[in-house]
Amino acid sequence: MSLLIVGSVAYDSIKTPFGEVDRALGGSALYASMSASFYSPVNMVAVVGSDFSEKESEYLNSRNINTEGLIRKPGETFFWRGEYSFNLNEAHTLETKLNVFEDFRPKLSSKLKKSQYVFLANIDPDIQMDVLDQMVEPKFVALDSMNLWLDIKKEKVLDVISRVDALIINEEEIRQLTDEYNVLTAVKKIFQTGLKYLIIKRGEYGVLFFEKSEPHKIFSLPSYPLEVVKDPTGAGDSFAGGFMGFLAKADQVNEIQLRKAVVIGTVMASINVEDFSLNRFKAIQEEDIYKRLEDFRNILHFEEINV
Repeated sequence: MSLLIVGSVAYDSIKTPFGEVDRALGGSALYASMSASFYSPVNMVAVVGSDFSEKESEYLNSRNINTEGLIRKPGETFFWRGEYSFNLNEAHTLETKLNVFEDFRPKLSSKLKKSQYVFLANIDPDIQMDVLDQMVEPKFVALDSMNLWLDIKKEKVLDVISRVDALIINEEEIRQLTDEYNVLTAVKKIFQTGLKYLIIKRGEYGVLFFEKSEPHKIFSLPSYPLEVVKDPTGAGDSFAGGFMGFLAKADQVNEIQLRKAVVIGTVMASINVEDFSLNRFKAIQEEDIYKRLEDFRNILHFEEINV
């Protein structure tokens, strides 16, 4: 089924203890779209400047990513410079230039408005709401956000949350959003908005998936153990892309498929962090993903225990 991803495309300059890159491709929409494209065709909506080459657009189209909604404007593409210490869970922003992204207000075509699966990546909640207002009865909508928007537009973020099916957020952000330190208490509070599903990203410690029910159904998944981690940038977006791409391919939203989608998202995030920018996604084949899924399944499996 049709998958729409709305977010940012950026050039990133990143330094970690394991290397660095200058003006490498990044951005929430790009990471999510690349990840999702292994499972489903993607309609990507974002804005780029005149410095974004036509060659890059052609490559995205070759990966089953439709760039009809990629707006080109005079000026420079969004730019972010960041650095990580050995604590790879926390990025230190050194420089941000919004450039053409500052005035990004997407207007969807009639085709894109009818997309059945929608991922609103980490962007201004006013833009997320505007996109929702343009959609025509989507089947499933997931939302990401970050602490910046919770600092300056918290009420707007809550308004958007009340209109989507799933929220993808990290532990620090769910605490900030609900003013509750205990995660389970925070989960109960956020479900009062009408949200159906909540995914809490925990970085190297894995992910928690909650389904609104009485009591809440919980699925806890560790991260995939890695020998090489070079750059965690885009890990959350890669998770979301894999999650949404798998759901769009299955075209079913139920507990079984959602838990499978969480596993897929975790595997795609683990692949992304093994190199800088989109390098790993450009290099891997489908059989590499299948092998990692099988390895992960073996790691997670245990037999029934009688006590």
